Amino acid sequence: MFIQPIASHFIDGAYVEDDNGTPIEVIYPATGTIIGRVYSATPAIIERAVESAKRAQIGWAKLSGTERGRVLRRAADIIRERNYDLSVLETYDTGKPLSETLCADATSAADALEYFGGLAGSLTGEYIPLADGNWAYTRREALGLCVGIGAWNYPMQIACWKGAPALACGNAMIFKPSETTPMCALKVAEILVEAGLPPGLYNVVQGAGDVGAALVSDPRVDKVSLTGSVPTGRKVYASAAAGMKHVTMELGGKSPLIIFDDADLDNCVSGAILANFYSTGQICSNGTRVFVQSGIKDAFLKRLCERLDLAVIGDPQDEATNFGPMASERQLELVLGFIKKGKEEGARLVTGGNRISGEGYYIQPTVFADVSDNMTIAREEIFGPVMSVLDFEDEAEVIIRANATEFGLAAGIFTADISRAHRVIDELQSGTCFINSYNDAPVEVPFGGVKMSGVGRENSKEAISHYSQLKSVFVRMNDMESPF
Repeated sequence: MFIQPIASHFIDGAYVEDDNGTPIEVIYPATGTIIGRVYSATPAIIERAVESAKRAQIGWAKLSGTERGRVLRRAADIIRERNYDLSVLETYDTGKPLSETLCADATSAADALEYFGGLAGSLTGEYIPLADGNWAYTRREALGLCVGIGAWNYPMQIACWKGAPALACGNAMIFKPSETTPMCALKVAEILVEAGLPPGLYNVVQGAGDVGAALVSDPRVDKVSLTGSVPTGRKVYASAAAGMKHVTMELGGKSPLIIFDDADLDNCVSGAILANFYSTGQICSNGTRVFVQSGIKDAFLKRLCERLDLAVIGDPQDEATNFGPMASERQLELVLGFIKKGKEEGARLVTGGNRISGEGYYIQPTVFADVSDNMTIAREEIFGPVMSVLDFEDEAEVIIRANATEFGLAAGIFTADISRAHRVIDELQSGTCFINSYNDAPVEVPFGGVKMSGVGRENSKEAISHYSQLKSVFVRMNDMESPF
């Protein structure tokens, strides 16, 4: 099957092609076959995208928030109407099972457009009364041109998590998808224009790191939002800082999931599965360090293996499948390398650990037990279906160990003691936390990390502060005095 996009880029309200750019093959992870081709953006394409965005943003910012929101809400409706077709495309782009993309990808994108579309009309300033009859007011204003750089695990969702608040605040956006998953963002741009978004306000350009670097370093860009790895984040942050640009960095994690012995066992296993094997483990917030209180470790591992035997691994387009391939051969090889390292360093392989024979980039759900804090699989982000189970004895110990990482994206705790739940969460150095749950991401709730896991927040009202700026105006109501 060959699923060729209309063209590689979407600029100024239309598809645009320039085959002078480097070819980028679109590979279906379930088979390893080429199903499409796009071309990396040339300097001419980048210039066209920037110029059209800067031009369109001026008029867009002058509209009322209600008018801007109306467009975003229309786009949300269209995405929901086309959820099945968009989900099929996302599955071809990423390899994720259709059973997952139908409920977690295009729908999440629509949620973001609807939420920020509804919020746009409420973005007002503040009246501040002062002494002597004077007063001041604030205005919330657009930043200008935002650049969004996406990751390959949730291409459609990320395109809207970044685009929706940017557009709601009156900005324009140029979005660069991951070169691994280039197709879905083009559909987002197309639907936004169909919903009434003026041309130029949401442009999509393809490419690898060189295209991202050109966009980030362009002096006409006012804001950069990246979803990616810590090493990439360091480079992008440094480049943006050189131009004093606003940034949001949603980076990696090595998040702890803490399971106390009073928690419901099946709920704990469900949480651990969602925290490690959903999207074949390719989620930045995954709780891949699973701390299990020693008294229930054996029961936990036994029940976990029983549940993993129920995973249906197969054709991602079959809705019965609930565990798909890795997104690329490169990522598959990286994960296999971590598994090898885990064995070499003395972790006990409980289940899985092998590539699944046949076509595509499939790997078994993998669980290691008897993992120590200094092992590579307990320190580095794997971004694949590999769970590390670590024993602990008491609350004070596990808090120290859970925080002993450079990352701080997410954390979770399972316990029947709600007082302990809040007490432990208060001590965990993570930006996004869960109690008796894991990996929920409603658009109403801020999402983001601390330490090396990033800066800024996506989703919720908090995102507005990262896509807008305040102007303060002092108004004097009496005569002005001066010393001379």
